[in-house]
Amino acid sequence: MRDFNERVAAITGAGSGIGRALAQNLARQGAHLALSDVNESGLAETAASIPTDRGKVTTEIVDVADREAMEAHAAHVVEAHGRANLIINNAGVTVGASVADHTPEDFQWLMGINFWGVVHGTQAFLPHLHASGEGHVVNISSVFGIIAFPGQSSYNASKFAVRGFTECLRQELEVEGAPVSATCVHPGGIQTNIARDARMVFGSMGDVQTHEEADAEFRRMARHSPEKAADVILRGVQRNKRRVLIGPEAYAIDWVQRLLPTAYQKILVWAAKRRANAS
Repeated sequence: MRDFNERVAAITGAGSGIGRALAQNLARQGAHLALSDVNESGLAETAASIPTDRGKVTTEIVDVADREAMEAHAAHVVEAHGRANLIINNAGVTVGASVADHTPEDFQWLMGINFWGVVHGTQAFLPHLHASGEGHVVNISSVFGIIAFPGQSSYNASKFAVRGFTECLRQELEVEGAPVSATCVHPGGIQTNIARDARMVFGSMGDVQTHEEADAEFRRMARHSPEKAADVILRGVQRNKRRVLIGPEAYAIDWVQRLLPTAYQKILVWAAKRRANAS
């Protein structure tokens, strides 16, 4: 898919962050948009940010963890737009807690959105992408789908799973010679609300004590704008890339994992202990 003009793009988690930036970028390139999120006000703000002289924009409140809701959403998109060419499974959340402090309920909540949301979105839209004759699946993983990080067990698990799922999907599509492709995205530090909206056990594998502190610390490390991330993602789709890395730190992490596939863990343990002693 080298051209997004007149294509129909569905984006989950479109109410803020990367999802909103993707919607705005695609609109500038002439795409028609089907936007979804659980945040009604954020979704409305994204829709309002799209100039009215651009393509058609539809919105729907959808919980990606609900398989039936995602299947209905895909059907609604095709009913409203006539087809679907692109599904970007972007919705995501995180939980900050050690494995010992992690509740089963929080683990299930995160996996429902980060992993099952990707599976539901992919499976719900895949028949429609085939029918369009030109389709693409974009699944958002993370640099934490390349390496593991203390205090992020459920997030790591979900993002590693998204990576494996998407890489397998890409191979299957190529085996069958389908008119559909797939790309897995591994962003580095992107300035979004994910830390502010996280579920956290404060004092578990970290020294932050409030959501405000967590958000401030995250934003100190997050070097890239959602707009930059959206541009890199869409150029990756146009180039039909298997994997898209966003930011120098993402490339650095990828190389560290390649060079030190298990030893990198010792480095992170050392850094975590040093930080704990300093605080």
